[in-house]
Amino acid sequence: MGTKGGEIARIVAKEMQYNFYDTEDIEKKAEEMGCLDDIREIDGKVPPFWKRCFSERPEICLNRLYAVIYELARLGSAVILGRGGNTLFRSLPYALHVRVTASQAKRVRNLVERGYTRDAAVSALEKSDHERESFIRFAFNRDWDNPEFYDVVLNMDKLNINTAVDMIVCAAHADEIQGQTSGVMHSLNIMELAIRVGTALAGAGFPASSISPFVDEPGKVRLTGVVQVPWGKSVAEQTVRGVDGVEYVENEIQIASRLSLRY
Repeated sequence: MGTKGGEIARIVAKEMQYNFYDTEDIEKKAEEMGCLDDIREIDGKVPPFWKRCFSERPEICLNRLYAVIYELARLGSAVILGRGGNTLFRSLPYALHVRVTASQAKRVRNLVERGYTRDAAVSALEKSDHERESFIRFAFNRDWDNPEFYDVVLNMDKLNINTAVDMIVCAAHADEIQGQTSGVMHSLNIMELAIRVGTALAGAGFPASSISPFVDEPGKVRLTGVVQVPWGKSVAEQTVRGVDGVEYVENEIQIASRLSLRY
């Protein structure tokens, strides 16, 4: 907040003739997909401790947020604002991850220019930073300030918007970032299927902490993890087989009681 990152992202999208997606667009797509309430429940928010520990609901809502963002990405080249995109698309070789930052003094000045009082600007920045940092840690277990998670980090203390846009567009046109549409869609199909499988498992009572689905290629799912009872293994497999797009399931789930006996 206060870095003009949203304005920069919007201009980059216009310069490159890409789609641009922010909160409004994500909610519109979520409504089309029938999961708007889920998205509003989790987007940018950290659920209460009791809900995180004793309910699969937060995981289901997060997965549906991811599914919406992947579906938007499938529509074609895009600039997606926020939402932990640098983690959601970390396995996509043709995604460029950009962080726009600035000193607090610069950010406060920018907000004051928009009509904030200085005290209100400082308060708004602190609240925004805390909420966003907490959400990224909750959703991805990552530190949003770590520069290793970004390809480009722009400090706006000395840059103007046009310069920042030019630098991002230049980076986006680099050979290392450009890729074939077929390769991008292949990767997106894999990522989206993994999310849908994870959502189905969580809905059936198998959170990610107990069972991990891996999609190595479209249609093929490998399950690992541990269940407490023998029938849990077959229930998990049947749940995954019922997910649209799943053609083959390799079930490597282990049963806790048998592991204890072997030990």
